[in-house]
Amino acid sequence: MPQISQKGKQMPESPIRKLVPYAESAKKRGIKVYHLNIGQPDIETPEVALDAVRNYNHKVIEYSHSAGILSLRERLCDYYKTVNIELSPDEIIVGAGASEALLFAFQSIMDPGDEVIIPEPFYANYNGFAVNAGIKVSPIVSDIESGFALPPIEDFEKIITPKTKAILICNPNNPTGYLYSQKEMETLRDLVKKYDLYLIADEVYREFVYDGKQHYSAMYLKGIENNVILIDSVSKRYSACGVRIGWMASKNKEVMATALKFAQARLSPPTFGQVAAEAAIDTPDSYFEKTLKEYLSRRNVVVEGINKIKGAFCPNPEGAFYVVARLPIDDSDKFCKWLLEDFNFEKQTVMLAPASGFYSTPGKGNDEVRFSYVLKVEDLKNSVKVLEEALKVYPGRTN
Repeated sequence: MPQISQKGKQMPESPIRKLVPYAESAKKRGIKVYHLNIGQPDIETPEVALDAVRNYNHKVIEYSHSAGILSLRERLCDYYKTVNIELSPDEIIVGAGASEALLFAFQSIMDPGDEVIIPEPFYANYNGFAVNAGIKVSPIVSDIESGFALPPIEDFEKIITPKTKAILICNPNNPTGYLYSQKEMETLRDLVKKYDLYLIADEVYREFVYDGKQHYSAMYLKGIENNVILIDSVSKRYSACGVRIGWMASKNKEVMATALKFAQARLSPPTFGQVAAEAAIDTPDSYFEKTLKEYLSRRNVVVEGINKIKGAFCPNPEGAFYVVARLPIDDSDKFCKWLLEDFNFEKQTVMLAPASGFYSTPGKGNDEVRFSYVLKVEDLKNSVKVLEEALKVYPGRTN
């Protein structure tokens, strides 16, 4: 029989999606499943984006420029001006989601065997992108007790090798919701400058910042303009995950010219997604004000609820719409599967993402889970109650 590739064997399963068959089975048994495993907002996509697709009247759906429709890139430049970032259209390449944009970035700046440092826990698919590009993730552990703050800079320096080419951060962070401060970003700037590394900043959750805090973009950092690669997306900002439009941006002309060759090899990003994305930029501020208020209420329900459960601990994140909580459990993978296969409370259960899948270091995250607080407040209250009841009877409870 023909063999599967080594790369295929190394490709990790999604910790976010791998439990779907168990959830489907639970639903067939009449169990209501609260989906807290995936970052799929229930906030309505802005009407301006939907109308743009409905009113599309071209006679032919053509390829776009490989870097994306020019008018979209021009409008993105307008958007960035509102957050004090100056970009030109030729400094942006649109991809089929931030996922493709990040893959372009990896392939443009690293050779097979090169290394990227990522504070963990991190977005699980970073592992998959690294396998795809043939590069190695060098994880650096952040601690739940600190709310997953940036690890000490000495920890970074300990794992920098001649193969290290980049540091990747997500700010605000998925899966932890941690918001890196200006001071932390400047610490990273000094490190990047010292070792002449790239700093890849995934900022797709920029709009979702709480408690009066401000987002500090990697694009604000002075003196490393040619080292910074920004990754961004419409998926979360406009609750439009399915349009599959994201982009990379950089002042580094060589990086952008190289990435464009990868973009040309896949021809162009999806037309309807770009049409929706361009229109979404006209979304009124009132949309974000309402959305932010809703997410803040949801965060408070989840954090306060989890911390009332005996043996559980949840930091209070200042961004995105995720929390990573520590639970009194022996194995997060086993626990999340058990919730779907063997448990229900009043015909309800919860689907969580085991945090083990957000770490690259073996053994980490076994007592942690990620919650996406993307459901309405009442559903989140029910979910926390279900979790509390589940922990009372879970066979692998540790205290």
